[in-house]
This record gives sequence, C-alpha cells and structure tokens, in this order.
Amino acid sequence: MKDSFDRLYEEYHHSLFQFIYYMVRNREAAEDIVQEVYIKVLKAYEAFEGKSSEKTWLYSIARHVTIDWIRKQNRRKKKLLFFTLSENENELVDQQSLPEELVSQKESVKELYHALKKCTIQQQQVLILRYIQSLSIAETAAVLGWTESKVKTTQHRAIKGLKGLLDQTSGLEEEWKDGIV
Repeated sequence: MKDSFDRLYEEYHHSLFQFIYYMVRNREAAEDIVQEVYIKVLKAYEAFEGKSSEKTWLYSIARHVTIDWIRKQNRRKKKLLFFTLSENENELVDQQSLPEELVSQKESVKELYHALKKCTIQQQQVLILRYIQSLSIAETAAVLGWTESKVKTTQHRAIKGLKGLLDQTSGLEEEWKDGIV
C-alpha cells in the first residue's frame, strides 16, 4: 500500500496541483486541497476497483474535493459580502487579488486567465483538463463522469466563448488607444 501511494504521489502530485491551482487560483489553497485529495486517496485506495485508470480516478477525486472547497468559499464570501455591505453600504470592493504568478505573466496570458474566469466552472474544468493537463477527450470524460460528446460540446462552447471574450477585450483596447472610449 505504501509503495503504491508513494508512486501515485510522485507521479501525479505536480499535475494535480496544477489542475487544482488553475481552478482556485491560490497557491496555499491548492496545496491544502492536494493534501486533502491524497488523504482521500489513502483512505479509498483499497476500494479502488480499477474500472478507470489511476490517473482519471485521482483527477476525479481532485475535481470533487476542489468543487467542495469552491462551494465552501462561495458560502463564506456571501456571508462576508453581507457584512461588508452592512458596514459600508455604498462601497463594494473586490477582495480577491490576482496570484503573484499571474501578475508576472505577459498581458495576453493574463487576459486569457481573466476570460477563463468568466467561463462556467464546467467549461473551466474541460479547458484545464484538455489543454493544461493534456488529457484526452476520453480521459476528461472519465474524470468528469460525462460522455465524450458532452466534453466535446462543452470544449467547443468554451473555446467559442473565450474567443469572443478575448476579441471583445482587444476591441476595447483598440478603442481606448484611439481615444474613443
């Protein structure tokens, strides 16, 4: 058991961290979530039936743990937002700053990340699994528990939406440079 766990950790911890990081955009939170994923893996490894690859099984666990974390954060933000609005009724401040890594990247990559935030969580997951983690359509479908056609459709819609958002952003920049806006 220990050897299997060590092998899974060594083989997948970095890619799982990246997958989770792209979803939560916070290094410390991603590290905590990875730990939680491996705790669940340790507890559930004996029950793993091998119906899917270990890789898709791990990503599936990571996805569920991350979604649970995001939901918990959203509940906290709603409570915090309520108190913030009660104290300062006319002030609403964006309390989520960009991670250091995003700030240091090129402008076009930052625009892509901003556009990715505007996609649905399902679209984000598909794009991250397909293009950042390089999973196949079949592997992505297995991780998400979807059909391959749903992955393809979601991917198509996500790319189309991203392209529209990025085109819109570059159009506004051009207008700003020309002094129209």
